[in-house]
Amino acid sequence: MNFLDRRGARLLSLGLFFGLSWALAACGNVSSLTTPDVTNATAPGFVDMKPGSEEDFMLNVGRRIYFSEGSSEISDEAQMSIDRQAVWLKKNPKWLVKIQGHADEPGGDAANKTLSTKRADAVMAALVVKGVAAKRMWTKGYGIERPVTDCSDITCTSQNRRVVVNLREEFDESAPRR
Repeated sequence: MNFLDRRGARLLSLGLFFGLSWALAACGNVSSLTTPDVTNATAPGFVDMKPGSEEDFMLNVGRRIYFSEGSSEISDEAQMSIDRQAVWLKKNPKWLVKIQGHADEPGGDAANKTLSTKRADAVMAALVVKGVAAKRMWTKGYGIERPVTDCSDITCTSQNRRVVVNLREEFDESAPRR
């Protein structure tokens, strides 16, 4: 490369550098933003989250437990979720617990209703073993009535193989008569 070629390349590089620097500086100017910064905004409904609240349970403990296809057996991962739930529920005895079982498409309606009930019963039994009073809890199997998603892809159907542990302030019509 001769002297003029190097000088031209250098000038081009400097021009690109300064042009890019100016463009980046303009982008960094807060007054030039046209959309609000919602990334760090407080999530609606969780503004004043208090320990022992339903929001605390949902965000810090988790209320969903997933199962393998056609199974009501609690996996090691599911047991870890149940362990966290049991600790929280024992600290917060004011809450009643409705344990809702769900299933995905394979099988008939009756078989999925039975499977979802077995899943809910398995979670309740595991919570009782961990020291949560059985009189605070009840189960309901919904089968495929309440899917999270409705598609045939494995990532969708696997989300429907679940139990949801819901907190309640009072017993509902699905609770057994006490």
